[in-house]
Parts: sequence; C-alpha cells; structure tokens
Amino acid sequence: MGEVIERDDHPIIKKQTLVRVPIRLGEDVFDFGSIGAAKRDYLIKSLKAFRLLTEVYNVPYVRCCATSAMREATNSAEIIARVEMESGVHIEVINGKLEADLIVSTFWTQDLLKDRSYLYIDVGGGSTELTWLEKGRRVKGASFKIGTVRTLKGKVLPESWVEMKAFLEDLRMQHGSLMAIGTGGNINRIFKENGNAFGEPLSRGDIKEQRDRIANYSFEDRVKVLRLRPDRADVIIPAADIFLQVMEHAGIEEVFVPKVGLADGIIYDLYMKQYGNVRYPKVEPVVA
Repeated sequence: MGEVIERDDHPIIKKQTLVRVPIRLGEDVFDFGSIGAAKRDYLIKSLKAFRLLTEVYNVPYVRCCATSAMREATNSAEIIARVEMESGVHIEVINGKLEADLIVSTFWTQDLLKDRSYLYIDVGGGSTELTWLEKGRRVKGASFKIGTVRTLKGKVLPESWVEMKAFLEDLRMQHGSLMAIGTGGNINRIFKENGNAFGEPLSRGDIKEQRDRIANYSFEDRVKVLRLRPDRADVIIPAADIFLQVMEHAGIEEVFVPKVGLADGIIYDLYMKQYGNVRYPKVEPVVA
C-alpha cells in the first residue's frame, strides 16, 4: 500500500505497507502450462488477506494486476473466476506493453533529469520489459520471455535471447551510448549490497562483483549470512545475469536504481486517473 504526495516539482510515491507473498505462479506455468490447485489456493488466501488489509487501512482505490504467468496459463480464465469468487478481488491480466508503461510512468515521480533519454529495464519472474524513453515519452518497447523464475526452471528459449540482443543492438545503433534505469526488487537488493548512496548509479562492474560475491554463498547462507529472503536468495543471481546481458548488448556502463517497480506504477496510475494534475493537500492511500 502506498500514497502519492504532491511536491512543487513532481509527486512522490510513499509506501505505507509492503507485504510480499512468494506464490510464484510461474513455477507451475513454465513447467506444466497451467496453474495447479495448490498455487490457486495460495493465491485465494493471499488475496483474502490483502482485501482485509485494505479494509483495515480504509483504502478507497484498489487494483490487482497479474502479469507473465497468468498471461501464459492455459487455465487463467478458470483460475481468475474461482479466485475472484472466493476472495472478492478482481484480477486484471495486463499485457507486456501495459506492464512496461505502468513501470515507466514512475519516471515522473523520480529526481531524474527529465530532458534526457533512458532505457527502462525491468526484470521480473517471467519476463523482462525494455522501454526506450525520450524526454518522458515512450518511444519504443518490447517484452521478452526472459525472467528469473523462468531461468531457474530452464524455460528460457534461445530465440528469446536472440530477439532481445537484436532489439538492444538496434537501439544502440540508433542512439549511441545509452543511459539506463533499473527497476525491480533484485536490482534494488544488488544496489543495497553494493553500498551505493541513493541517486548514485550502479556500474556494470558493480553488478558483476555483487553477483559473483553472492553466488559464492550457498542458498542457505544467502538467507542466514546475507539475510536475503528465501524468495530472493535463488532469483537474485539470474536477475543479475539478465541485467548484465542487457547492459552488455546495449553498451550501457551504468544504471540508475530509483527503487521503484510495477506496484509503484500501479499506484501512480490510480492516482492520475482519480486526480489528474489537480494538486491536493492530502491524498488518500491506494493499494497495488
């Protein structure tokens, strides 16, 4: 849950409560093509809990979005109908373009130079969204079936890497040296592990160094010694590898990490639909 706070120059998103439940629908979908009963039941219980939290916090605006795994599940319609009936929460399955657009919308909430061009890199469990932004305007983007959970399951097809490489090399040929913005929990954690000050970019060498350092620990020690969440400890290495691949093919040496993601984009989108550019002294919280 979060709220949007108006400032003189731009609004900012402030998280009130962050609850993560590692259901990982993709573990079923990438192996079997559909969502099983156990994952379905976990999803129902989780959304029931979230709905109750929204009532406790008196949240007026709620939006629930499903991404890569639900897009690909052969039984998504059946799962959504069952989950909505039992939890009372409507699920909106969004395509890759809308997912990327929501993430990129957070550009206007960040202390970034607005007259520059950036490549947004968002690495998720099932897909990677790449969006080229010029002065805040989305010019070009693509969604690739390359994600952390999909990688762990060995389900990333070679042609997906080829397509992503071609997209990035074409972008590099058109625009030369690129600046990047990285979003998502894994790059945020790598940023934290590297000890960068907020606003300081993360270099490709930094990511490689932290990737190799973390990889030297066993899964158990990543949790016990590095204090990574169990649902972060296994995916952080493939996430780093994807970022390194993207940066290499695009010729990117540094990436800014503003600590935002899809949830922030959903909150900002909800805010803009309700209030637009009207400034309010206090904005009610919304949840994503």
